[in-house]
Amino acid sequence: MEEITEDPPTSAILLDHCHFSQVIFNSVEKFYVPGGDVTCYYTLTQHFLPRRKDWIGIFRVGWKTTREYYTFMWVTLPVDVNSDSAKQQEVQFKAYYLPKDDEYYQFCYVDQDGVVRGASIPFQFRPENEEDILVVTTQGEVEEIEQHNKELCKENQKLKDSCVSLEKQNSDMQAELQKNQEELETLKSINKKLEEKVKEQKDHWETELLQLKEQNQKMASENEKMGVRVDQLQAQLSTQEKEMEKLVQGDQDKTEQLEHLKKENGQLFLSLTEQKEHQKKLQQTVEEMKQKETTAMKKQQELMEPRNKKTAVEEQLVQEVERLKAKDQNFDLSKRLSENKIIYDVLQREKENMERENDLLKRENSRLLSYMGLDFDSLPYQAPTSDQGGAGQNPRLVYGNPYSGIQESSAPGQLSIKKCPTCNSDLADDIFDPTLEQQHMQSLCLNCPICDKVFPAKEKQIFEDHVFCHTL
Repeated sequence: MEEITEDPPTSAILLDHCHFSQVIFNSVEKFYVPGGDVTCYYTLTQHFLPRRKDWIGIFRVGWKTTREYYTFMWVTLPVDVNSDSAKQQEVQFKAYYLPKDDEYYQFCYVDQDGVVRGASIPFQFRPENEEDILVVTTQGEVEEIEQHNKELCKENQKLKDSCVSLEKQNSDMQAELQKNQEELETLKSINKKLEEKVKEQKDHWETELLQLKEQNQKMASENEKMGVRVDQLQAQLSTQEKEMEKLVQGDQDKTEQLEHLKKENGQLFLSLTEQKEHQKKLQQTVEEMKQKETTAMKKQQELMEPRNKKTAVEEQLVQEVERLKAKDQNFDLSKRLSENKIIYDVLQREKENMERENDLLKRENSRLLSYMGLDFDSLPYQAPTSDQGGAGQNPRLVYGNPYSGIQESSAPGQLSIKKCPTCNSDLADDIFDPTLEQQHMQSLCLNCPICDKVFPAKEKQIFEDHVFCHTL
């Protein structure tokens, strides 16, 4: 017999007797002789399947739970459960584990859940010769035995009633146990579903975590690219700021040059006005002299007719010479004014081109700054704006029209300017006489006012670029 190294699985609840018929004990003696080994024979029914932790215990009659065993032995699992030899099993109890008193005992088969699956008939441990002793009793002893028997019957009836009550209690507890087992099975099913759901959620989270890691790597790569792009844009912005600074400086230089031309044109205009007034005074003086000479000539006509004719011719020649001198002076002034006007037009067009380039650079800087999340007001250089009326008349002129002040302050008696249909230059009606205007209209060439180089009228842009090169 193997030594008992651990306690068998037991239960504090007595199960229903319906389970006792699943294992049937065979060849159980009425008594066993003390001091000898006891072999227990049992048969497994077809509805019962033995397990590794099943055991057979020896219980004193009247036990209530499987914890009240006296001794036990582990069962041996059959190799082939379906064979006939597997149904007939036996287990042997060693003598030194058996009880020493003469109380009634029985074998019980208990499974690994602590449930009794079979129980044998009661038996005793006593010597074999006790049965052969002849007992002689008296009538009084018989009556005493009968009285004792009646008491035993009453006690037996009480035990039966108690057994019925215990069986009812066992049935209730069995139903409760069955309910608890069903609830346990339900909880196991729910737990299994929850475990599956947790596993699915864990797999989903792992997938999301992997995707987030990949997305984080992509964002880090894009961030590095954006950092390189920002550095490039900052370098480009710095270069464009330097170019804008140069353009603003050039624009300021052009503005100063335009202001200088404006002052020079104003001085020329004043000189022409003074020349015109002087010419009018000369004409008035000539008219007065003519009247006086006419009067004197009428008085001296009779005495000095030949001399008068000669004097009149001389006076006409003198007047013609003076008129030609005044006309030459006016022509020179008009020519200088036309040259300055041409230079001004060239500078104005150059200024407009620079303004357009400046606008393009401003829009590009604004786009770059908005892309970088900055404000356009943070630029260190910006083109100056004007609130004067001349800037409102032409929105492309950043500094306004330099001749707006002259045009607004001029009286109706100023020079009336008109365009030449051939070379698109400005002409003054009261400076050029019809003869000079006709000569200018007939001319198809453009003369450089600085180096006297001649250009065809068709090459006006080349002529303007040539004149502009003299101002650099």
